[in-house]
Amino acid sequence: SKDIIISGGENISSVEVEDILYKHPAVLFAAVVAKPDPKWGEVPCAFVELKDGASASEADIIAFCRSHMSGFKTPKAVVFGPIPKTSTGKIQKFLLRNEVGSAKAITA
Repeated sequence: SKDIIISGGENISSVEVEDILYKHPAVLFAAVVAKPDPKWGEVPCAFVELKDGASASEADIIAFCRSHMSGFKTPKAVVFGPIPKTSTGKIQKFLLRNEVGSAKAITA
């Protein structure tokens, strides 16, 4: 299933944003979920796990995304740390949605 984030009436594919994040040289794993926002309804929030020895700041990741896609699709927040995965390596987005308090905390 495709995750769609609706921000200010614009549809944003979380898969499209993740594809860009994976192109960043420091990113090992990435996941994007909708984060509730008082102005836009929801905004993209990126969860990033960095490669060993690599470093990147929230500003680095956001600037990288902005240079590769429309500004409204760019994550408004970046959370660094281990991303929860199943035993087979699938990212558990429902846990990330719970973490940011998304209204759409459904297993996908």
